[in-house]
Amino acid sequence: MTIGIMGLLGFNLVDAAFVSRLGTAPLAAQSFTFPLTFLIIGVQVGMGIAIAAIVSRTLGAEEDARARRLGGVVVLASGGVLALLLLLLWIVRVPAFHLLGANDQELTLIEQYWGPWLVASWLGAMAYVLYSLFRAHGNTRLPGVMMLITSLLNLALDPLLIFGLGPIPGFGLAGAAWATLIAFAIGLVITASKLSGQGWVEYRGLLREWRESRRQLMGIAGPAMLCQMMPALAAMLVTAIVASLGQTQVAAWGIASRLETFSLIVVLALTMSLPPWLGRCYGAGRWQEVRRLMNLVARVVIVWQLILGVIVTLLASPLANVLVGSSDVAEALVLLVPWMLPSYAFLGICMLVVSAANALGWPLRATLLSFIRLFVCFLPAVWIGAQMDGLRGVAIGAAIGNLLAGIVAWRLYRQAIGSLGKPLRKISAAASV
Repeated sequence: MTIGIMGLLGFNLVDAAFVSRLGTAPLAAQSFTFPLTFLIIGVQVGMGIAIAAIVSRTLGAEEDARARRLGGVVVLASGGVLALLLLLLWIVRVPAFHLLGANDQELTLIEQYWGPWLVASWLGAMAYVLYSLFRAHGNTRLPGVMMLITSLLNLALDPLLIFGLGPIPGFGLAGAAWATLIAFAIGLVITASKLSGQGWVEYRGLLREWRESRRQLMGIAGPAMLCQMMPALAAMLVTAIVASLGQTQVAAWGIASRLETFSLIVVLALTMSLPPWLGRCYGAGRWQEVRRLMNLVARVVIVWQLILGVIVTLLASPLANVLVGSSDVAEALVLLVPWMLPSYAFLGICMLVVSAANALGWPLRATLLSFIRLFVCFLPAVWIGAQMDGLRGVAIGAAIGNLLAGIVAWRLYRQAIGSLGKPLRKISAAASV
């Protein structure tokens, strides 16, 4: 699973690296699309959390027939909701990007990119929904393999469609979107064909199942999507803050955002793989196992992210020159990395606790924690940093915000799960909201 996510996030980073070779303006234009892309990802991840949690709980309760009907419900509902969201994002594209700070030159480039990117996003989101069904049934191998395959396809198509080759013309920034669209389409077809042979999805009796399950589905999916969409709103606000500093800074922040997601691959793999296991423990009432799992993954995240942060910081200058074609953007990126990368150890803890809270039936706690992380810890620190020291201040503020978020998240988790030595079953019932 981790290898698959590494490939998927790696191609996003490579995607931005290829686009940077087109110049600072195309890279800045692509960077303006990241907050809205995070919004799409937030919705699909929220749906994925709900799917994995509910289906795994149903399987844990040995209700296999209902789990199959739930599979049919979530596939159809997810497709419709995502299509409506992407249509809305197409309609509001001009005012949305102007609000983020894009100028007319950047908006012209965004127009070429945004249409095919939205179609690619729907294909990728539906593939993610199917991956969630596989994870709910305990199969994390196929999602990992498919994410790796689609990333390799995108990697092969990117230079071909961005720059062209021989008689094949290059499409510039739009070529990056078309490469992703083709890769996701192939991945979705393969995943759907694999799913059809598993017997995990049933389309009979869906209306009745929807009536019986919609409150449970929305009770988890709603807060989970809200939790995942709040980072998109925060990203929009941070992008607007950075846009006030200049085009070079926006381009560097865009690369840093891609580097952030890539550096969090282990955390993201755990947030995808952990909920089905926690959901089964929840369904079976095995709360001691929940505690052991959370303690283990927290140690892994802290150690891994600190080591990775130090290594990337030491290699910041050569890495920036590889990823970015402009020396000005590379210099700005080197300014961001030493502060932001090590702080992802604490951001990772917060992400794990939010994911676990949704799986364990504490959706309101997860929503509250996401709000605190972004709008109490992160955004105020970034804004203050930008006012005091420009881009360097943004990086320092982001690091402080991540540190505070990790500390708050773990304290809230410990309060919810109960203090050491207390009976966890009773505490979980009292803490559930």
